[in-house]
Amino acid sequence: MMKMQWAEDLAKIVDPANVKIDERLNKYTMTKLGGPADIFVMPESEEQASAIVKYARAHNIPILLLGNGSNMVVRDGGVRGIVLNFAKLDKVAVNGTEVYAQSGALIKEVSKIAAANTLSGLEFSCGIPGSIGGAMAMNAGAYDGEINDVIKSCKVLTKAGDILELSKEELKLGYRKSIIADEGYYALSSVFTLVEGDQAAIDEKIADLTFKRESRQPLEYPSAGSVFKRPPGHFAGKLIQDSGLQGQGVGGAEVSTKHAGFIINKTGTATATDYIDTIHMVQRVVKENFDIALETEVKIVGEDIPATVK
Repeated sequence: MMKMQWAEDLAKIVDPANVKIDERLNKYTMTKLGGPADIFVMPESEEQASAIVKYARAHNIPILLLGNGSNMVVRDGGVRGIVLNFAKLDKVAVNGTEVYAQSGALIKEVSKIAAANTLSGLEFSCGIPGSIGGAMAMNAGAYDGEINDVIKSCKVLTKAGDILELSKEELKLGYRKSIIADEGYYALSSVFTLVEGDQAAIDEKIADLTFKRESRQPLEYPSAGSVFKRPPGHFAGKLIQDSGLQGQGVGGAEVSTKHAGFIINKTGTATATDYIDTIHMVQRVVKENFDIALETEVKIVGEDIPATVK
């Protein structure tokens, strides 16, 4: 009953077509895993996003931001409360050497737009599957580049629903961390400062990085991308590989034989429980073999299915 009331109220803030009850989240995650959200809502403006957060706060409703679902595992029982999705906030604009991008835009698409305008600096992100919002929250990086190298400022939404403009320094970006994640903010839009480059050199770098990614990563299977953070002085994939875990897993989930840092939904029928149990199995074995505790880079959210209804 509460869900119906929430949906009715939220439909006064956004287009009713953008409010869904019991929407299955496996449609929005790169792993193709995840149970239903009580309420799934997609704002079309920053003002709508702010109003949704303020509504949730006023009614003590838990709220979760789900971006492109590339760095998240949603448990099989789904998510209680409101799941906020910024896919419709996807505007990108170029002004000189600056690129403005709303948080629902995919970072690899923003990289392509920058390249098409002969701007260099975002090439490293040409293969990252996530959204700008997710990339900002975790200071995403690849191939010796990261968000911290190019960000100028970011507009965020606080847990109270207030909109703030944060400078690069105020974002406190570190290895896979930021004030956005630490404070539970929601990134709304970002401005990147790039440099004018040589078109041939930009295109060559993107082609090279694309080849490396496609040849080394199991892109043919659903996955959450790189599962573990890099331990100091080590590489997670190498530790997993040296533990003989490639091809091992639980249920339909498996440590990729192509890249040991990835856990794939190989059969397409894995459950989130399979995926999470495989993560725990990898952590346990690597700890036993090397006395190194692997930390997850992916975020695990939601609830398990109650035992009585499994």
